Amino acid sequence: MTERTFTFPRYEMAAPILGMQERNLKIIVEELPCQVVSRGDTLQLKGDDEIVNHFWRVLEELVFLYKESSAITEQQIRMAVRMVKSGKADLLHTMFEDTINVTMKGRMITPKTEGQKVYVDSIRRNTITFGIGPAGTGKTFLAVALAAFYLKNRDVERIILTRPAVEAGEKLGYLPGDLKEKVDPYLRPLYDALNDMFGLEQVDRFMLRGIIEVAPLAYMRGRTLENAFIILDEAQNTTPEQMKMFLTRLGNNSKMVINGDRTQIDLPGRMVSGLIEAENVLTGLAGISMVHFTDADVVRHDLVSKIIRAYERYEVKRTGRDLNKPLSKQKNDKTDKQAKADKTVKNDSTDVIAKEFDTPVQKTDTTQEEGR
Repeated sequence: MTERTFTFPRYEMAAPILGMQERNLKIIVEELPCQVVSRGDTLQLKGDDEIVNHFWRVLEELVFLYKESSAITEQQIRMAVRMVKSGKADLLHTMFEDTINVTMKGRMITPKTEGQKVYVDSIRRNTITFGIGPAGTGKTFLAVALAAFYLKNRDVERIILTRPAVEAGEKLGYLPGDLKEKVDPYLRPLYDALNDMFGLEQVDRFMLRGIIEVAPLAYMRGRTLENAFIILDEAQNTTPEQMKMFLTRLGNNSKMVINGDRTQIDLPGRMVSGLIEAENVLTGLAGISMVHFTDADVVRHDLVSKIIRAYERYEVKRTGRDLNKPLSKQKNDKTDKQAKADKTVKNDSTDVIAKEFDTPVQKTDTTQEEGR
């Protein structure tokens, strides 16, 4: 049993960090159960040694986060607790310090989850990065923020944003205008992110000069994209042919980011997703990274991650497949299940033979046989 007293650096920090009616404090206690007495700017902690030390470290990280952003969310609290408990507190501090870019309104953009930090670091290190995971994990926004940073620092000469002309329940042929005009409304998330980074007027000027290009995927055919930061959004709706076409547009001194969600494929019939095929074909290739997000990386309303988990459980129950699990793990799970089934069938067959001939038949120890 350990007792420690935590004092906030400034008295006025306590209330916003602990939350209205100490809601944030209750979340920490829920995750790290111990006795807590709150008095003004101090907290008296009493409980198991490890839990009290974890509680203390979480409070230190929340103080640092408050100094950086002046806002504490429930998701950030749960993430801080989860990372401290798993021994990743140092990564948490590094994550909060990693400023990717600054918006026109002066808001600093930093990774908000462990998955986002891995994603950002992967884009910096690799030529091609795949961001695969559910909606609301910040894939598009972070990619655009990094693209803007690279452009501002003259590491690239232009930004190219694209997506396939497929949308859930929509028939583009009935919409007015040419292909670009039909798809333009569906590119709004990309425009919104650009406007946050540069401002509306600057984005318009960049687009007129060709420094920023936002276009349907079909417009990429036949081009070589050099000195550019290229982002493909909604990649789950590409066909294998479109994905191969896009990836082979890569030119010198360019980066590519491909984002998609395997649970939101809108392709007609049983058409294979180019994203899923690319993950099968390209995993393990040098210079290409596959980053997988989970519901823990969702940065929208806290209820969104609960909705995603509920649908994942339903999908696993209905089909036996977890679409948000990396394909390599899905294959390993399938192989393990098949091996167990084969072993059961083999032993059952041995029993049948023994009964048929009414003679003892020695079962083979499959483990030893495999070892030989």
